[in-house]
Amino acid sequence: MELSDKVAAVSRMQKYISEHTDGDVTLDEICLTAGYSKYHAVRIFKELTGKTPFETIRALRLTSAAKTLRDTDIKVVDIAMAEGFDSHDGFTRAFTRQFGITPRRYSREMPPISGFIQYPIDTYYLMQDGEHMTVENLSKIVTVTAVERPGRKLILLMADKAAGGDYMAFCEEMGCEWEGVLNSIPVRFDDAALLSLPSGMARNRTSNTAVGVEVPADYAKQIPQGYDMVELPPCTMLYFHGTPYTDENDFCVAITVVSGAVNSYDPSLYGWRYAPEIAPKFNFGASVKLGARMAVPVTK
Repeated sequence: MELSDKVAAVSRMQKYISEHTDGDVTLDEICLTAGYSKYHAVRIFKELTGKTPFETIRALRLTSAAKTLRDTDIKVVDIAMAEGFDSHDGFTRAFTRQFGITPRRYSREMPPISGFIQYPIDTYYLMQDGEHMTVENLSKIVTVTAVERPGRKLILLMADKAAGGDYMAFCEEMGCEWEGVLNSIPVRFDDAALLSLPSGMARNRTSNTAVGVEVPADYAKQIPQGYDMVELPPCTMLYFHGTPYTDENDFCVAITVVSGAVNSYDPSLYGWRYAPEIAPKFNFGASVKLGARMAVPVTK
């Protein structure tokens, strides 16, 4: 079986799971979308994603439950029932296995946890192969907004080898769990991002590539193991925001459009200059609903 056939089959299963996570879904229904036997469909799904379809559904539902615990006052037992668990005890055991903390304790302390994100498998292989659609297939409109940032802290995970803000190289070296971990922090200024660090912030490392999230200056909770926390001075960030798109495989193209806008934009026309020495450059990636986003520090 060709890799391209496996990717297409797993992609269909992933999309079905995403569309039916909130309701009842059976393994038979998921595997039917792949066009192969149940045994073969489950095997190639785990081969390419590292999880079975059932494990993926459970991880997605537990991550959804964690967000509800973090953001609402809904009782644990009610969240368990809403996420398809048969009992409070079963939910507590599954939640604890997934995140290493009981749901009740998590709702009190809200530490960073490794929330699960289902990355589209076809997009992953497109990024690896460099087979992207042409930029002409997407809108080139990019808006630029100046956002004032106060003094704050940055929780970050730094690479030793990955360079040039390369997402794939970073994930190959450091793993991809960082996005779920950092986005589980409720008081962040924005979503987790791929960072290009100022030279001084990278310390003695050979790479200036990292991932991170900004939090308030008084943030005092425990940070994840292996991560660092540094202080950032007040500054202005220019946000470059592309348009939403319809095909999730246009992820790379959407980022290319916004990156091109950053490189071609002349901030001096409006009294600014890029200031990479005072704060990192943030690449927030792209999503179908939001489009691609990047933020770059500037000074007068």
